[in-house]
Formats: sequence, C-alpha cells, structure tokens
Amino acid sequence: MMKIQLVVLASILTCTQSYLMTPTRSFTALRAALGGDPELSRRDVVKGSGAAAAMMSAALLPIDPANAATSTAWTAVSIPFEDTLYDLDFDTKDHGYMVGARGTFAETTDGGKTWFARSFTNLDAEEEVSYRFQQVSFFKGEGWVLGKPPLLLHTTDEGKTWERIPLSPKLPGEPASITALGPSRAEMTTSSGAVYYTENAGRNWKAQVKETIDATLNRISSSGVSGASYFSGSIVNQVRDDSGRYMAISSRGNFFLTWSPGQDFWIPHNRGTSRRIQNMGFVEGDLKKGVWMTLNGGKLLISPPGTDLDSEEVGFVESTIKTGGYGITDVAWRNDNEIWACGGSNTLYCSKDGGKTFQYDNSATKIPGNLYNVKFFDEYKTGWALGSNGVLLRYTGEGKKA
Repeated sequence: MMKIQLVVLASILTCTQSYLMTPTRSFTALRAALGGDPELSRRDVVKGSGAAAAMMSAALLPIDPANAATSTAWTAVSIPFEDTLYDLDFDTKDHGYMVGARGTFAETTDGGKTWFARSFTNLDAEEEVSYRFQQVSFFKGEGWVLGKPPLLLHTTDEGKTWERIPLSPKLPGEPASITALGPSRAEMTTSSGAVYYTENAGRNWKAQVKETIDATLNRISSSGVSGASYFSGSIVNQVRDDSGRYMAISSRGNFFLTWSPGQDFWIPHNRGTSRRIQNMGFVEGDLKKGVWMTLNGGKLLISPPGTDLDSEEVGFVESTIKTGGYGITDVAWRNDNEIWACGGSNTLYCSKDGGKTFQYDNSATKIPGNLYNVKFFDEYKTGWALGSNGVLLRYTGEGKKA
C-alpha cells in the first residue's frame, strides 16, 4: 500500500516540482503554464501543491549517513510575514531592509535577529499590498526599492523617508533591477535588457546600451545565418557583477547573454549543454573569478577563473551534487572554498572544496517552502537565505547536533 501511495505522490510531484523549483525571476513562465491568471501569486502555487511536495520530501532528499545529524549551520528567523521574500540588503552591520510579495517591507536594527514591519508613507495600505517589492539596494545611507507593478522608491536618510521616483511609460520593458552606486547614483535595468545610469537621484537616466535584447535577437534571427533562429525569445533574470557586467538568461533556458560597460549591445552565447538553464551568476560577484550555471535536474556547473565567455568552449566543470532531481535556484560564495546552493523544498547544499563536491545540509528540511535566494555579506560576516512562506534563514556556521 505504501509503495502505491509513493508512486501516486511521485506522479503528482513530477507535474508540480519543476514549477515549484523555478527561480523567483522566472515566475512569468510559471504563471503562463498555469493558465495565465494575472492575479496568480507564487504563494498560491506553493499553497496548492506544497502538500504533495512535503509528503515526498523525505523520500527524495539525498541524505547520507554522514548528514544524519541535525545541522545548525542555518537557523530560522521569525518575521511578521508569511509571503514570499525576494531580497534584503544592509546599510550597516546592524541596519537593513527586506522586501517581498504583497507589500512585504521590513527593517532590522540588530543585525537581522529581529525584524519589524514597515510601510511607505507615500503609499496607502491598500495600494502597498498590491505591490511585489522585488529588490532593495543600499550604499552608505542611500537606498532604492524596486517593485512590480513598476515602482521605484528612493531614500537618502537610511530609510526614514522615501521618495517615489517617476518612471517613464516609454521605458523598453519593465524595470528589472536596481543597484545603489553612491550619492545620487544608481544603475537600473529593464526586462528588455536596457541599462540606465543616473547621477542625480533618478531625475534623469542615461541609456548605456544602444540596442535592447529584443532588438539584438530580432536582428540576429533575421540575419539569414544558419542557426541564427536559435537565439530568439525573451529573457529572464539579469545579474550584475561588481564591475558592472551583466548576464541574462533566455526564457526558454536555451542560451544566455552578456553585456559589459562600453558595448553597444548584448552578446548571446550557446549554453553548451542539452539541459535547460535555470539560473546563472558570477563567482563571488566577479566575472574574472568565473561563472556558475544551474540546469534542469539539479545540475550545477562552475567555470574556472579567467573564463572567456566569447570562446566556443567556456570550460564549465560539473560539480558533484546529489539533489534527487530538485532544482537549484541560487548559489553563493561565503569565501573561496565554502559555497552554498539552495533550492526547492528548502534544500541546502554546501561545498568546502571550492565547488568540486557538495553535501546536503538539513538545516531547513522541516520548514515548508522553497528557497530562492542566498546571500553573504563579507563586510558584516553574515549570510541569509530567503524563500516562500516567509522563510528567512540566518547563517550561523555551526556544526551538527545529534
């Protein structure tokens, strides 16, 4: 009887797992697959199918005897929200902000041990809950919050007051990311691959790319060159390294693109594998140190330092990681040797050898939800993992207990 139940549950999970494991920034594809309901939230999806995932977790997670003890490397932090968390950033060691779905906006003044709900005085309560705050970025007391539907907020006094920055309806695509760079300076990207820079707190924005990704792909696909039609479609997930270089992934996961300051347009690259790309990022936030890529089926590839993305063979090396098929949504470096990866059903994996091999960590196994974002702040010696259902984990670095 138990065997039959497991087979049935496995079938259910197979239909839902790939969507539950989808990175936060790929949510558009998930909504389309579930009927295109514009009001559908990730929380609705998790709530409707989370039961099947939870029942199968114990059967699918790759736990070896060495990891049988309970890990305390990460501990859950209580917060006043149950919605999906997307991002957090710290202005000082003690002061930081966190954002998420349904108007989630919280502040900490004790290094993240406790968080309390905040609201924007220039948004009424009903309006605020309709926003999905996707990114927050701070630099020396000056901060930015980016939301959807399109909304950009700016503060110059550590978040005591916020100003709403007008966004032109003529922007190519919707705002996708914001990075604080200094006094009155910031960089913003859009879902069409436009990159804008401001040095007067958002009053004016200067385009850094002459051609959007849409225009680039249309030009390439209609060039008549054999295989050019391969580079078509829209993009999801844009990431920036510390020097201002960007990477973006196609919505179909069949190729990725790069852009560096000074280039007129984005450059598409073949992924070099038959598996679909789930997410990509820079090793320790620096292209010179390498690039990582996660693929369908829980695969993780890391390129060596000095990677030339324009070469035919990037030289990705596959890491040894047993995920049981669970997708890997994000990867972050704590230092040169210690690397953490997160994914569906709050799975965590740790490497202590620079990414060659990863071991499963059960810090969050008993917490329902999915992890989408893991971040380390070197200057403050802290680490955080964020996910659905209001899941916030703080890195402690401690070992295991029986």
